[in-house]
Amino acid sequence: MSGKKPVFSTRVIAEIVTFVALATALSFIIIYTLPQGGSITAGSMVPILWLALRRGPKIGFFAGAVYGTIQFLVLPYFIDPIQWLLDYPLAFALLGMAGLFRKHPPLGVLIGIIGRFISAFIAGAVYWAPIYAPEVNPFVYSSIYNGSYLLPELFVSGFIVYLIQKNKILEIYL
Repeated sequence: MSGKKPVFSTRVIAEIVTFVALATALSFIIIYTLPQGGSITAGSMVPILWLALRRGPKIGFFAGAVYGTIQFLVLPYFIDPIQWLLDYPLAFALLGMAGLFRKHPPLGVLIGIIGRFISAFIAGAVYWAPIYAPEVNPFVYSSIYNGSYLLPELFVSGFIVYLIQKNKILEIYL
């Protein structure tokens, strides 16, 4: 042994695996899917947001990036490496920003999902708008398209995190 402290404890690694698996399972409970990707789910971002609120942004960013990579592996589609980064690992890693607001979980949910929106918005404006709506302003297209599924996801996630916080299970077993 080198005597170095591990980056994550075994307990934290187990939590990351569990929460990423739960997020992945919830991503298959789809309420509505948009034609070019993106969907409203049964709170699939909640486990990542919850983990970030429990353990902080570092663990939230990591778990989000892992979850984003798994989302790509489940339904692989990309046109450019930068677009892939923006739509998958970075977009979901930004959910980890919720961990910056551990004392204010609703604000953390809002900031985390806004982070995801910004990443998806940039990818949409730069990569997807020219393909799917070349006649429309790319910023308008990307705002409407990404907002049409992330706004309902914000409400679903916010409500679920509110219930988790209200029942005092946000930090259970810490």
